[in-house]
Amino acid sequence: IGRHEEGRMMQRYREEKIDRVRELAMQVLQRVHVEDAYANVALAETLREVQLPERDRRFLTELVYGVTKAGASLDYMIGCYVADIRKAQPAIRELLRLGLYQIFCMDRVPPSAACNTAVELAKKHGRRGADSFVNGVLRAALREPERAAFPEGRDAHALALRTWHPKWMVERWMRTYGYERTEELCRCNNTSAPLSVRVNTLRTNRDALMEQLTAAGAQVRASAWVPDGIVLAAHGALDELAPLREGRAQVQDESSMLVAHVLAPEPGMTVIDACAAPGGKTTHIAQCMENRGRILAFDIYEEKIRRIERNAKRLGISIIEAAMRDAREIGAAYAEEADRVLVDAPCSGLGVLRRKPDARWKKSVRDAKTLPSLQRDILASAARAVKHGGILVYSTCTMEECENAAVVRAFLETHADFALEETGAFLPMRKTAERMVQIMPETDGPDGFFIARMRRL
Repeated sequence: IGRHEEGRMMQRYREEKIDRVRELAMQVLQRVHVEDAYANVALAETLREVQLPERDRRFLTELVYGVTKAGASLDYMIGCYVADIRKAQPAIRELLRLGLYQIFCMDRVPPSAACNTAVELAKKHGRRGADSFVNGVLRAALREPERAAFPEGRDAHALALRTWHPKWMVERWMRTYGYERTEELCRCNNTSAPLSVRVNTLRTNRDALMEQLTAAGAQVRASAWVPDGIVLAAHGALDELAPLREGRAQVQDESSMLVAHVLAPEPGMTVIDACAAPGGKTTHIAQCMENRGRILAFDIYEEKIRRIERNAKRLGISIIEAAMRDAREIGAAYAEEADRVLVDAPCSGLGVLRRKPDARWKKSVRDAKTLPSLQRDILASAARAVKHGGILVYSTCTMEECENAAVVRAFLETHADFALEETGAFLPMRKTAERMVQIMPETDGPDGFFIARMRRL
């Protein structure tokens, strides 16, 4: 064989050895860490573009979400073998993260497979010598795993490393909940969030939809929190589920579904959803109203307005009027026009960290200082749009007291014409005597969520 042909054969051999799923994971992670893309969005786009068997889809998802969640904790481990990972090429950094994640965090992956595939990918995507560098680091990790052990102890630094969270977040929760509950919350955030869908009651009912989803290959159970919710224990690609494509269901977490029930809109009412995108709660409100009445849905981004409109069209809803508007302007524009107003406020989102693997690393302790002011401004403006005798509901997808109960208390102190109702009494299936409802993921199951219902006197 000539030298040229031999080279071609070796190149073909190397390409065949390269694991396509791990290569896709490396590429998605580069988008997350270099281009600041959202991990769930980048992964979803890749899964749409590349046809993969279900087993490979699950493996790719586990790699991307696992490495993203591990974040700084994974880099700490790499730092036990490398002086400064920041000097490596982006592709090589991701290969090291993927390699160590498989070696230390995935029991089902043979260490040799994790190492060898990373080396082959380094040959393809790295500069000269990158494969030897990757091989050296991963082989060292296999020989001396104890070097990468996290520190013991009950301090915030040790717990943050062991549970893949920013130190400031762990410190904050330890002050509020104590060590044991903080550890439980952190470990819950590293699990897979339950996938639930809302029945589109304008087109079907829960029993019929459960039969349709089961026939499509999903494993389902009725929600214990909401009468129009279904939890999917197992399912294939969501894009291929006909009930979702055809508008018989909408993906929405159970705790998020509680909001429309607490708001309790009725057919023929005028309702304002002040911060409506992406439209899950808006379309749920429309269902409660039997698609009769008027819903004004606002957001500040044009693309999000289009998303609300697409969702409404898919679900067969015609009463939603979506428009770009800053929620702080609603009161002046629609004074005393609405029977119901929902403020699902912009928030830190710490209740949905299971669903957004990169969110914990994008958050900042500064959010606790800047968000409450914005939330108070939006709530005060939206309140002006409520008719006398009407209902104002404030909700967030976080557990932070400064964004939740403190915002409501501050609002009530300056708005004597509003009274806090017993919010828990309006929960559809698990009624409580709580004045304000706080759902916690580690104890309740659904996403972390806060809801408060107030009436204008």
